[in-house]
Amino acid sequence: MKKLIMPLLLLLLLLSLTACGNNKEEATDTKVENETVETTGTITYQSENGPVEVPANPKRVVVLSTYAGNVLSLDVPLVGVDAWSKMNPRYELEGVEEVTDENLEKIIELEPDLIIGLSTLKNVDKLEELAPVVTFTYGKLDYLTQHLEIAKLLNKEKEAQSWIDDFKKRAQESGEEIKAKIGEDATVSVIENFNKELYVFGDNWARGTEILYQEMKLNMPEKVKETALEPGYYTLSLEVLPEFAGDYLIVSKAEETETSFMESETYKNIPAVKKNQVFVANSKEFYFNDPITLEYQLEFFRDSFLGN
Repeated sequence: MKKLIMPLLLLLLLLSLTACGNNKEEATDTKVENETVETTGTITYQSENGPVEVPANPKRVVVLSTYAGNVLSLDVPLVGVDAWSKMNPRYELEGVEEVTDENLEKIIELEPDLIIGLSTLKNVDKLEELAPVVTFTYGKLDYLTQHLEIAKLLNKEKEAQSWIDDFKKRAQESGEEIKAKIGEDATVSVIENFNKELYVFGDNWARGTEILYQEMKLNMPEKVKETALEPGYYTLSLEVLPEFAGDYLIVSKAEETETSFMESETYKNIPAVKKNQVFVANSKEFYFNDPITLEYQLEFFRDSFLGN
């Protein structure tokens, strides 16, 4: 009997070890397969130009215009950005290359897995050979919906919606505080000097206009409303600037920009200037309307109007 039992026990032990080995191997295969799916999986994004298959978890994004701050705010890695984004001191872009839609060789070297830009992008066909390309028409969507769309593209919609809800609440509350201090009827203008031209802005052309007019509901001077509200901005001469100046004036300018207009008698005689109701912002920090920029703009307006 003992002679029969021992071989039987050995057989059972051998089968048990084999089964354990198979289970371990199967678990390993499953783990590897899941990692592969997580790394190389894709989602289909419904872009303006139709469906585009993009990485579910992009790791090497190139932004060729405007939207670098949106991508950064969602903690998605950037490897290349446009010149305007690169000069923004609010963006942390150390090690990120400056690129253009015409510098294809440099983009190839960056090995992007996703390329984002405006609908005016050049060489789209060639760029699509390097990575999926998604473009947006500037101003087609309101500024917060635009961020949400970029978040959908990057598979980060939940995070974006949470930030949007919180930001709107804080911006609107700040608007109520500001109106209580400066008066319900007070007007605000946003101007910028660029390439020796003066511009005044409507309510959707960055420079903090979305916050001031859309969220805070501050008043736009009638002249600005007539000329800049629909197109987004309006070019004007120094001589007529007083007609566009509100009770409060936001001046967006860079250090190297020509600002001699601020030394003119015409400018100095504007009531907002005389009353010291002018707030000067660094244009390089004010050009965009992504979450990083918007958070800074909101802080700037609170400090400027409320002193906190």
